[in-house]
Amino acid sequence: MSAIYDRVALIGLGLIAGSMAHAIREGGLAREVVGYARSAETRETAREINLCDRIVDSAAEAVADADLVVLAVPVGAMAAVAADIAPHLKPGATVTDVGSVKQSVIDAVAPHIPQGIHFVPGHPLAGTEHSGPRAGFASLFRNRWWLLTPLPDTDPAAVDRLTDLVRAMGAKTDRMEPAHHDLVLAVTSHAPHLIAFTMVGVADHLRRVTDEEVVQYSAAGFRDFTRIAASDPTMWRDVFLHNKDATLDILGRFTEELFVLQRAIRMGDGQQLFDYFTRTRAIRRGIIEAGQDTAAPDFGRIAPAG
Repeated sequence: MSAIYDRVALIGLGLIAGSMAHAIREGGLAREVVGYARSAETRETAREINLCDRIVDSAAEAVADADLVVLAVPVGAMAAVAADIAPHLKPGATVTDVGSVKQSVIDAVAPHIPQGIHFVPGHPLAGTEHSGPRAGFASLFRNRWWLLTPLPDTDPAAVDRLTDLVRAMGAKTDRMEPAHHDLVLAVTSHAPHLIAFTMVGVADHLRRVTDEEVVQYSAAGFRDFTRIAASDPTMWRDVFLHNKDATLDILGRFTEELFVLQRAIRMGDGQQLFDYFTRTRAIRRGIIEAGQDTAAPDFGRIAPAG
């Protein structure tokens, strides 16, 4: 495939940016991929594994002459990074991000975007519990959704070009209003992660009482919770601080559902429990049929090599 961009700059070199670097270079989707990370240790690791064509020591150097700039930093760092790179952006360049929250990122980044630069916020719905520059792999986005939330006045050609790149990396794309995106992700990702963190915290408290039996005899359900709870703590702290309203709304609904199930268990209402679990089982089948997972107990994820 011919190159879609001449130069792509990746700001932040964790799982998502690393996987983008692998996918772009493997597919010949850009003539050059330049990377930058705030940590000197991360930059050194990225150089060691030849993650990008060039690893540079400042964000300003990374974005110089780049046609596409990808902000792959925690949501809470977006504003500072945007302010840092703004004076150095190439006229006509596109800036996108990979944050799990969209309205907050738009509020943080958009004021710093100069006239003539296209800002197309995005969010790849892909990941593992691993992080850092060694965690990335080219097939991470294959058959996963990559949501774009362009602003009303964004140049359609810039959105289409970014869409072409996303699809060339194997992802499926859709476009959403930012607020709707944040509500959908509160249901599908943010609240479930918070529940997993909580369940693992409860089990940790119990483990101290039961001499590590919780860990020793973990069944599949708890193991899956611990996989989710192993996710990057900085990223998830920022997600909950920046998607507060939608997450609290969904957690309130979750609490109401939990009370319904508690009452059914207390009252011995087996029929209500059976009917409830039948409905939720159908949702799981729908996810598998949509190709967003397999029936395998490992969540159908492909582990990175090494």
